[in-house]
Amino acid sequence: MNKIILTGDNSHTLYNQQFGEHYHSTNGAVQESVHVFINAGLKTIQKKEISILEIGFGTGLNAFLTLLESKKTKQKIKYTTLELHPVKQEEINKLNYVDILGNKEEFMKLHSVEWDKWQIINSIFKLKKLEVNLKYFTPNDNYDLVYFDAFSAKAQPDLWGYAIFRAIVNAMNTNAVLTTYSAKGIVRRTLIECGLKVERIPGPPGKREMIRAIKHS
Repeated sequence: MNKIILTGDNSHTLYNQQFGEHYHSTNGAVQESVHVFINAGLKTIQKKEISILEIGFGTGLNAFLTLLESKKTKQKIKYTTLELHPVKQEEINKLNYVDILGNKEEFMKLHSVEWDKWQIINSIFKLKKLEVNLKYFTPNDNYDLVYFDAFSAKAQPDLWGYAIFRAIVNAMNTNAVLTTYSAKGIVRRTLIECGLKVERIPGPPGKREMIRAIKHS
């Protein structure tokens, strides 16, 4: 069972007792997701239709923020997300994201729709949730944007290795972006080895840096 934690911006995160880690920064869950994945990721993609791969569905916050942003920009989103350990619905019901951001019906729909098949959330947002181990995931689509939001390399070192990133990079379109909260040197070097142009950029509150990587060919 996960423990609900109130973070610095008054939004909730969960503490996963199995891995000994929070799903988001305790400095602010919503502000971290906006900074790392929306501002540093989604807003850099100017296409009218965007294919996104997310590693770590978790509380659904990244997907929810992406949906809300797409309603402003009118971009069509095709969103594939992986989660081996889905959060229980009773825990989702206690999170306060809709109190802060509104749009309760769509947030709950992200969590209630069936797994392992494409689901229409609204007219411009299509979602496929896959309950699968990343180590055994073979991408069958091409992506413009990757949200790499797994638990840390300390908690799940096998998910941050070359083979994982190589498979993801192979499925990225030209000029696709990968963004992650991590700024570790080993992650940066691995992404460079996979052929991405990697930059360290300012992190969200409480974190000095994060990584954004671009596939140029």
